[in-house]
Amino acid sequence: MQSFKIKMFLGFTLFIVLLDLYIWQAVKVLIKNKPKWYRVSIKSLYWGIPTLLLLVTLLANFEFFALNFKTLKSYVQAMFFVIYASKLITFLFIVLDDIKRLFMWIWHVIERNFLHREKEAEEEEMEESIEADTTKITRSQFIARAGIVAGAVPFVILSRGLTSGAYNYQVRRVNLVLPNLPEAFDGIKLLQISDVHCGSFLDRDAVYRGIKLIKEQKAHVAFFTGDFVNNRTNEANEWADMFSEIKAPMGVYSIFGNHDYGDYVTDWNSPEEKAKNLQDLVDTHKNMGWHLLRNEHVLLEKENKRIGLVGVENWGDRGRFQKFGDIDKAKAGMPDVPVKILLSHDPSHFDTIISKQHPDIDLTLSGHTHGFQFGIELGNYRWSPSKYIYPHWADLYKIEKQMLYVNRGYGFLGYPGRVGIMPEITVFTLNRTA
Repeated sequence: MQSFKIKMFLGFTLFIVLLDLYIWQAVKVLIKNKPKWYRVSIKSLYWGIPTLLLLVTLLANFEFFALNFKTLKSYVQAMFFVIYASKLITFLFIVLDDIKRLFMWIWHVIERNFLHREKEAEEEEMEESIEADTTKITRSQFIARAGIVAGAVPFVILSRGLTSGAYNYQVRRVNLVLPNLPEAFDGIKLLQISDVHCGSFLDRDAVYRGIKLIKEQKAHVAFFTGDFVNNRTNEANEWADMFSEIKAPMGVYSIFGNHDYGDYVTDWNSPEEKAKNLQDLVDTHKNMGWHLLRNEHVLLEKENKRIGLVGVENWGDRGRFQKFGDIDKAKAGMPDVPVKILLSHDPSHFDTIISKQHPDIDLTLSGHTHGFQFGIELGNYRWSPSKYIYPHWADLYKIEKQMLYVNRGYGFLGYPGRVGIMPEITVFTLNRTA
């Protein structure tokens, strides 16, 4: 496992060096006429920052000195993401211009050698002499400046997302009309959170502000729709007591998401160790007072009236996600109730199976996408790169008589921030009529 990590680190380092070398050629164009002290300062900063980040990454990921580098690793990874997401934008500007120049050069070679376009060659030489005029900005300088300015935009936006987005919890209130809803349930409040990813949290006070917001909603029933941890159950140890404060008169119900099974850990010592990790998470849900549903159903009762709640294990249809969810097993033996609510972590389960084969499911609650933790939401307009992977990636969708709600997630994964798509606490009010 250690040799694999070393290979990954060396590959990542090679990518960083090659990208920086390419962009450095553009930076040199911009600073070539500057004073020596200026050129030395820019060069030192340009190469010093990635060198320092790579050194810290080496220390953090390989756990030298047996120290706990969790916070350091998280912020270094965030800095890498912010810096190199920005540099990739700059890279695109420069490489597109270089590709254009390559094709122009090939065409001019063909003209000179095969088409005998001597006149155009002379015109090209004249253009080059004009471009060499030091009183004007050259094309290379213009492209370099444009690329760096373009790269600065995501740098500013993503940096701000680190400081103001990760724990900016938003309570979203949604009214749902279910004509078959028993009168006893009219006006009932349901609360949903999803994708806690407690292994990513760094600020206990900030996380607890979200817990207090949840408690203030005084929902009748609460749901958690998967991904409590990133990889291992022990990530939950310092957070379980906090989330155990989430209570509801009619219960707190939960399901597993793709990250909860430990499938992304590559160094389990044995299958038994991995199985114990999952059982420990089952016990964690139980100790928090959450009723974990694993391909099973329960009935919610109020004033002798009942509605159905179905919870399935993870079922994903994008990438290599697990297909542990079994909706038929979960519904087996369920009485004929007027309303059925499904908890299913991945919205592709609704797209692929539920909407096509289970029209009796009135409402599906999902998470998983995080809204990519990046996007734009202005009024009713929503956009995120997530939409190119998941047709249903955030908020409420109505497909004929069925409804799907995709929660934007409570936590974060990878990039420890959010831009435009804020962490979400959803409060549903069920109504018989609009």
